[in-house]
Amino acid sequence: MQSDRKTVLITGSGHGIGRATAKHLATRGWTVAINDLKPEFVEEAVAEISASGGIAIPVVQNVATAEGIDAAVAAVVRETGRFDGLVNNAAWVRYQAIPDIAPETVERMLAIGFSGVIWGIKAAAAAMDAERGGTIVNVASAAGFRSAPNSLVYSGIKAGVMGLTRAAAVELGPRNIRVNAVAPSAVPTEGTAKHRNAERDARRIANTPLGRLGTVDDIARAIVYLMEPESDFITGQVLSADGGIGIAIT
Repeated sequence: MQSDRKTVLITGSGHGIGRATAKHLATRGWTVAINDLKPEFVEEAVAEISASGGIAIPVVQNVATAEGIDAAVAAVVRETGRFDGLVNNAAWVRYQAIPDIAPETVERMLAIGFSGVIWGIKAAAAAMDAERGGTIVNVASAAGFRSAPNSLVYSGIKAGVMGLTRAAAVELGPRNIRVNAVAPSAVPTEGTAKHRNAERDARRIANTPLGRLGTVDDIARAIVYLMEPESDFITGQVLSADGGIGIAIT
């Protein structure tokens, strides 16, 4: 039976930016599908949202493959009777100097962070209603605009995600499907902790006009804006949520 509530699948939403986005969308009346490879993360996120009065459904799938994202989207449709939104948030990141880049690192980062976005767009578009359309938001990065040492693969992938966003927006616009991206700067999360240190954080803060690092809620609110009707005439855009560091001369 079809629900009256909009439904959204958020990949990699067991923690970090994805989980914060799920919580914000749930408070706005969306049914949120929590996806992660780790069942315990999914269970925790679903329980937290349910305890706050929201509606969340668990989807444990490997969304780096076409088969996995197809199964995840099918699970949402089966559970709710509709599919209105996708947030391509899942990522796996390793920073390596060019001489040290390993094939297995490239393959895994591409599978999750680039190919997975393609398969997600394809599966979501196929599941969206012909009249209602839908909304897709891809999580890119400030690294897609400005790079740093040891980030060749990551920066390339995130720049590629921006290109996918624009191309999908052009092709899917006639079907009333909007496709945008959010490009965060460095945001402390469980997943980024091992790549951060106090000296690097202090340097980033000093170079950021707003004088602080972003939070998962900062990025979640940007994603929510692009998912909601307030942005109904916006598509193919990359919204920088970076405190201004991308425009500052350092």
